[in-house]
Amino acid sequence: MAVVHLTIGELSARSGVATSALRFYEAQGLISSVRTAGNQRRFQRAMLRRLGFIRSAQRVGLTLEEIAEALSTLPENRTPTKADWARLSRGWRPRIDAQIERLERLRAKLDGCIGCGCLSLRTCALNNPDDEVAERGPGAVFLEPGA
Repeated sequence: MAVVHLTIGELSARSGVATSALRFYEAQGLISSVRTAGNQRRFQRAMLRRLGFIRSAQRVGLTLEEIAEALSTLPENRTPTKADWARLSRGWRPRIDAQIERLERLRAKLDGCIGCGCLSLRTCALNNPDDEVAERGPGAVFLEPGA
């Protein structure tokens, strides 16, 4: 069976990823293409699956560096199998579980803020007057584990 190649425009239309992002992903080694005699990019259809994986991983908060590291463990000479994807998933499970925990904590705090009715920064559990928690580190420390 002949390998079907897609132009960058076709890959963009099928994946929903802008052509500029496809070029960037290729430069970062996340996807690959072959070049025609006229130096035009052609992508294997398997890149659609990789792009779906990249977009899904980004949606759950994984960085492009984390995604690139994971993709580098997949075989280049064949389409990844279910076992390949399962191995990847197991490696990310702790990271994704931590992200879920952070989101649940944020939801709980927001539910409390919206539902408490205090309407006062003086009694708000998330208020940080005079930057009292600065020694606990940067960012939204009230939403981190142990807050």
